[in-house]
Amino acid sequence: MKVDRFDFYLPENNIALHPASPRGAGRLLRIIPPDRLADYYVRDLPLLLQPGDALVFNDTKTIPARLEGRRYRRPADDRPRAGQKPNPAAGEMAIANIGVNLHQRIAGDKWRAFVKPARRLRLGEEIIFTPATSPLFEPVNGERRQEPLSASVQEKGEAGDMLLQFNKAGAELDAALMRFGTMPLPPYIVARRAVAPQDSQDYQTVYAREEGAVAAPTAGLHFTPALLADLAARGVEQYFITLHVGAGTFLPVKAADTKDHKMHAESGVITAETAAKLQKVKERGGKIIAVGTTALRLLESAATADGRLPAWSGATDIFITPGYQFRFVDRLMTNFHLPRSTLFMLVAAFSGLDLMKKAYAHAIEAGYRFYSYGDTSLLDLAKRA
Repeated sequence: MKVDRFDFYLPENNIALHPASPRGAGRLLRIIPPDRLADYYVRDLPLLLQPGDALVFNDTKTIPARLEGRRYRRPADDRPRAGQKPNPAAGEMAIANIGVNLHQRIAGDKWRAFVKPARRLRLGEEIIFTPATSPLFEPVNGERRQEPLSASVQEKGEAGDMLLQFNKAGAELDAALMRFGTMPLPPYIVARRAVAPQDSQDYQTVYAREEGAVAAPTAGLHFTPALLADLAARGVEQYFITLHVGAGTFLPVKAADTKDHKMHAESGVITAETAAKLQKVKERGGKIIAVGTTALRLLESAATADGRLPAWSGATDIFITPGYQFRFVDRLMTNFHLPRSTLFMLVAAFSGLDLMKKAYAHAIEAGYRFYSYGDTSLLDLAKRA
């Protein structure tokens, strides 16, 4: 399909730069094919579901995967020395500030990352990172402290995608990321405001437990312990699966046709116990409600052609566009997405392109807040023709 079919106009004042406060106070648009729309609040969710239905959450935990640093060019006969203060007399020069968004771990000391600006970075060049809590080379007791985290460029791909090798590995690198990194807010937020300490809480679900995501499963940000308890009291079952969200979720679709777009892979797990319980919900007529497109993509990756859900583990690059035949998910809770994005294509596949354009036009006019920190929606699956 032509990508421009998924375009729409979104005023900037509909883009949320901060979440609703308190958590759980957001609005919810109910979308029921072929043409029904209704306005609610997230707190109304227990009234919209039935006892015996099952909510499926993505329990991935977002790590501080955004790094800031500087790249250094050193004399050709001098190998990079991780973390050392450059010596101008020796020809060592700070060339440019660099922003890094990690998106896929390859080894204990290697990550694929989106790097900006990337064009002039050379293979082997070093990036020395700035701690999120203090300036680079901050004087301590009159001496310059040597910063301990750096990475060198091992491979260069397209659109700023690079393979970086760090000077730390495993748990030591994980600990360094906690100090040097900040929460990887989407580009459309960081372009308009700085990452704040409060984002470390706001950009994390209350049920996050499996570290590895470099972007939050944002539909889950609306849930509070009180809402989860209300849903349980209603008889709505709750299950957890894990898909480590990658930064590729924010990449624009540059192809003119959906068939030419390549999705980035993300790794996930559905345990045998969870799969068996969800299968029983399905067999007795309960609805499977995916909380977020990441939960939906993992469930649909695992489901068989005859609608069964086995245990599953691995990477998925599933790309869902109109015409896809859904195998397992009955409803989807998801925030409002970017024009021309793979996520808007997914919701168009789920409830119908015409209805989703109508729903988004209504949301814009009614003042709904869009994107990761915005309001949410609850979609029914359109019936097959």
